[in-house]
Amino acid sequence: MNQTKYIFVTGGVTSSLGKGIIAASLAKLLQGRGYRTTIQKFDPYINVDPGTLNPYEHGECYVTDDGAETDLDLGHYERFLNVPTSQANNVTTGRVYLSVIEKERRGEFLGKTVQVVPHITNEIKDRMQLLGKSGDYDIVITEIGGTVGDIESLPYIESVRQLVWELGENNGIVIHLTLVPYLAAAGELKTKPTQHSVKTLMESGIKADILVCRTEHELSQELRQKLALFCNVKKEAVIQSIDASTIYEVPNLMLEEGLDVVALKKLDLPKKASPDLKTWNTFLKRLKSPKQTVNIGLVGKYVEMQDCYKSILEAFIHAGAANETKVNVISIHSEHINADNVEEKLGSLDGVLVAPGFGERGIEGKIEAVRFVRENNIPFFGICLGMQMSVIEYSRNILGYAEANSTEMNEKTTHPVVSLMEEQKNITDKGGTMRLGAWKCDIKPNTLAHKIYGEKTISERHRHRYEYNNKYADELQKAGLKASGVNPDTGLVEIVELENHPFFIGVQYHPEYKSTVANPHPIFVNFVAAAVNAHKK
Repeated sequence: MNQTKYIFVTGGVTSSLGKGIIAASLAKLLQGRGYRTTIQKFDPYINVDPGTLNPYEHGECYVTDDGAETDLDLGHYERFLNVPTSQANNVTTGRVYLSVIEKERRGEFLGKTVQVVPHITNEIKDRMQLLGKSGDYDIVITEIGGTVGDIESLPYIESVRQLVWELGENNGIVIHLTLVPYLAAAGELKTKPTQHSVKTLMESGIKADILVCRTEHELSQELRQKLALFCNVKKEAVIQSIDASTIYEVPNLMLEEGLDVVALKKLDLPKKASPDLKTWNTFLKRLKSPKQTVNIGLVGKYVEMQDCYKSILEAFIHAGAANETKVNVISIHSEHINADNVEEKLGSLDGVLVAPGFGERGIEGKIEAVRFVRENNIPFFGICLGMQMSVIEYSRNILGYAEANSTEMNEKTTHPVVSLMEEQKNITDKGGTMRLGAWKCDIKPNTLAHKIYGEKTISERHRHRYEYNNKYADELQKAGLKASGVNPDTGLVEIVELENHPFFIGVQYHPEYKSTVANPHPIFVNFVAAAVNAHKK
């Protein structure tokens, strides 16, 4: 292939229809046919990235190897394709405007009046083609965030219109995801919202090439014909996306509907062989036919919104399938845990994961949860802040430092067992103090971490500001909390674990970001296995 082909995915009627899952599913099918495929997400909000957004606002912030703080949809892309994403895969309006304003300040526009068209749209088009021009991909799928008709989305829609025109025939197509609601009172599916959505898209100069219709009920042939006629698409390009029991069924549903075949035909590309989904379907079979069930508590402070822990929940699905086990994740708000009720909340569980997070709220509940599972030999897994809580708990209850804390929570603590590194202390820009992206970790032999990974050196993704304080390393080590993983460049502790415990490990990084269908993360796999053993006892 000489020229990269482009597929744009837009959404209408309502948000949260699953553009990301449709984009990832189509990419999976195209990848399975032998096409080098990637996906990118363009978000219409004005934040430069989601790094400073409250998780309640936007769900989790997903981090790539190169340290980009991105939209959680990139997690779906990686989990489906098993291919790393990067800074180039996620662009926001804030980043686009920032780039254009910086160019204007440098005088790059030669005194021209800077406008949405052409300057903002040119910047968007350049970024839409960045991955395509790398030579690494045959097909680039671009998901446009938001809903057609939103004022924020207008520059992106206009950029898509221009780019499809510039790319020429068969080089760029638009898939429009829409909703066909079922009215119980009338007992029928209604096409009018889809018609209005397509009309709005056409008013912006874009004709949808393929319609993907989210629905709770099967679309009849008559309904498909009606949608084709009134939305100006071919009947075979009306694709049904019916509700599924798991997102991992969607690629097979899209295969049955022929989404990949229609897309390839419109891009004038050969179908090649049928998609190779053997590994995918083996995973799906294990996921749907578990041999046992375990109950694992997820102790966090954003549990009211499941998207805040999206990658963790998906990593449990991958690890559960690897163990042929259904993982029942029980969300427990850390603010509601105390010494009086901790046994009632955690005592019957097969394992406990203490989740990442920022800020002081709910940390005493996390510390109490760590103490309980440590003393009662319940499998424990701490991620980022969860690992830090295990260090604080051990320092308080084993070393006897009652005031032990993180300087994030208490700057005046007499025992800052978790603290900022010296070089971070004078930085005021929040993003500047963060340790982001992939960092190496050397694993010590004859440890749980080494047993899990089977490697001497690993690379994992980080997103945090505070660190294990090495001034306390010797004391903690002698008291039994072993540092089994250390960054070779900084000497910072990455992994802590306890001997003489069924399973007790805390990691400073975010292993959930690297768990995929094809490669479930080994810590999650081993943690679920430990929970299965605990359940049997």
